[in-house]
Amino acid sequence: MRKLFFIIFLLMVFISPSYSAIIYKWVDKDGVTNFTDDPNKVPSDYRGQVQKEEIEEATRQEIASKPQADPRKKEGRKTDTYGRDESWWKEKVRPWKERLKEASENYEKANQKFIEEAEVLSQFKYGSRTQVKSKIFQLDRTNGERMKYEEQMTEAKEMLKKLAREAEESKTNPDWLN
Repeated sequence: MRKLFFIIFLLMVFISPSYSAIIYKWVDKDGVTNFTDDPNKVPSDYRGQVQKEEIEEATRQEIASKPQADPRKKEGRKTDTYGRDESWWKEKVRPWKERLKEASENYEKANQKFIEEAEVLSQFKYGSRTQVKSKIFQLDRTNGERMKYEEQMTEAKEMLKKLAREAEESKTNPDWLN
């Protein structure tokens, strides 16, 4: 009887039921890998790309005992709070820097043209009233161009400031905006 009890005891200890869980995995538009055990928590946009993984109880215990990696870091790349990396920020800032540069160059050209036309008008003593009005009209048109480029520069500067504030809020490396 003792032998039977001992054998039953050994069987119960070594043959324990195996538990498993199904984990749903998907990668969002920012490249962040997400996991859940509830398929209803998967966003509808990503339901077509969900991968099911069955995890054994032993594996779950191993995962729980490992220190968790920072979810913002993917494959050793540094990211901000929302998982956006340096290339994302550079692509966001680049067009506004280009617009600012282009508007600044155009403003300088228009400003130089305005100065030249103003000098010509100030030295224009002999001429008809129509010629003077024509020169003033031309000067106004150049001034309008200058103001348009000034507005474009202001818009680009404001957008760059807005991106800088957004980067600061998401704890982005400030060097990424340069």
